[in-house]
Amino acid sequence: MSYYFIPIIFFALIILFTSFFTVKQQTAVIIERFGKFHSIRQSGLHMKIPLVDRISGRLSLKIQQLDVIIETKTLDDVFVRLKVSVQYKVIKDKVYDAFYKLDYPHDQITSYVFDVVRAEVPKMKLDDVFVKKDDIALVVKSELNEVMTNYGYDIIKTLVTDIDPDAQVKEAMNRINASEREKIAAQFEGDAARILIVEKAKAEAESKRLQGQGIADQRREIARGLEESVEVLNKVGINSQEASALIVVTQHYDTLQSIGQETNSNLILLPNSPQAGSQMLNDMVASFTASNMIGESMKKAAPKKLDK
Repeated sequence: MSYYFIPIIFFALIILFTSFFTVKQQTAVIIERFGKFHSIRQSGLHMKIPLVDRISGRLSLKIQQLDVIIETKTLDDVFVRLKVSVQYKVIKDKVYDAFYKLDYPHDQITSYVFDVVRAEVPKMKLDDVFVKKDDIALVVKSELNEVMTNYGYDIIKTLVTDIDPDAQVKEAMNRINASEREKIAAQFEGDAARILIVEKAKAEAESKRLQGQGIADQRREIARGLEESVEVLNKVGINSQEASALIVVTQHYDTLQSIGQETNSNLILLPNSPQAGSQMLNDMVASFTASNMIGESMKKAAPKKLDK
């Protein structure tokens, strides 16, 4: 007779073991009795009546993320693809609503995101979509929270994580950006060239000024040297005219010697007789005399100012 009780005992043990179940952390279990909602069990060890109660479903209370990709048109007639990431979770006190009121929560959330985004983006130009993507995300979150709270879902945050215009539009934007940068680069290059020209002109002007100053100093020293030479010659009994002739002859031969030492000089024909120095001196004296006479005559011809 004891053998007949073995299946009964085995069946009783199975029923006993199936009466106990555990619920993980951040999870809610819905218990139904004879197909009707009975209770919600939170994390821990629980017991249900075998063959009467059953686990109808499990809902995670963790934060979940749903990525929605939407294609829409902007105010300037540019088609753009947006990726909106919705972070949401089941409200702990509204597990019943989340489980029984929505059959496919992902589909409902996606539909609301589509509706809000396609209502907001067509009001903006493409550039504004990039700048105001946070505003779009806030509008989506506000609209979703208002609706989904009634179904037991809390919208934690919405993010516009990607904005992808048409390939031709992106290429055009890149060309505009490149052209703008080339324009700025050309302006900088022009400014640099202008500064270089100005500085070069300043340097040349300074060089000419210093060169003129050097020539003036050189002539001043030559005149001083000639004056001293004439004074020395006068001391040994040579008058001023003879001293001037001697100096001119000396400089004449110094010039010939300097030209002869230069290997790359052009052909120059100069008189080299002793009379050449005297002739040049006479010509210079005659020239200075004529210049002085012209100056005096112009002064005499000028009208005198009448005294008031």
